Amino acid sequence: MGITIKSPREIELMRESCRILSLVHDELAGMIRPGISTKEIDRAGEELIRSYGCTPNFLHYQGYPASVCVSVNEEVVHGIPSEARIIQEGDIVSLDMGLIYHGYHSDAARTHAVGEISPAAQKLIEVTRQSFFEGVKMAKAGNHLHDISNAIAAYVKPYGYGIVRALVGHGIGTRMHEDPQIPNFAQIRRGPKLKPGMTLAIEPMINMGTGDVEWLDDGWTVVSADHSLSAHYENTVLITDGEPEILTLGKR
Repeated sequence: MGITIKSPREIELMRESCRILSLVHDELAGMIRPGISTKEIDRAGEELIRSYGCTPNFLHYQGYPASVCVSVNEEVVHGIPSEARIIQEGDIVSLDMGLIYHGYHSDAARTHAVGEISPAAQKLIEVTRQSFFEGVKMAKAGNHLHDISNAIAAYVKPYGYGIVRALVGHGIGTRMHEDPQIPNFAQIRRGPKLKPGMTLAIEPMINMGTGDVEWLDDGWTVVSADHSLSAHYENTVLITDGEPEILTLGKR
């Protein structure tokens, strides 16, 4: 398909899709507490998305059975919500979700602390979030795609964390996953030149140990191979004539 350039009308639809998603993320963040099940979070997320007249784009995507990916501790992404999975004090929980508004997709992820967490876990969350912002500094027209990748990797490397290589960010628009793929690790080639109207889902996934991952038997849940904690931070970003516009930023 190639990388799509959005028209002004498409950009407005993307903005609204992303604005609504940021509101849903902010609502769900307030729900996260010890004793809640991951399925309760998913159920609330779907209800909120539909209350805005939107459709959850993760639900049934390639067979995924929920609207919100809820990944706990060593789970990197795509955790399947369950009534039996109860969040505990000290956990870290990643929420990854998106929605469709008038045919246009949005996608964002956040990792949250559950009550009091260890300083090491807090640092992992903070570094993962900041690595996104270091990458997005390079998301400017005239730069190249892999300038984003290299900036993320350069920021994370001094902390000794593992950058997940098996999963990457992506373009987004009338489909949840469009070209290009956006690695979070250093690249030799520069990649395509960034142009105004591109919309990108930039999403570093960082492990406290190595960057190696495994898939569980459910076919979806990705975990760190060494069972170390993992954090995830993602926003949908618009390339403009000037500074990049983070469309899903919200309060977090």
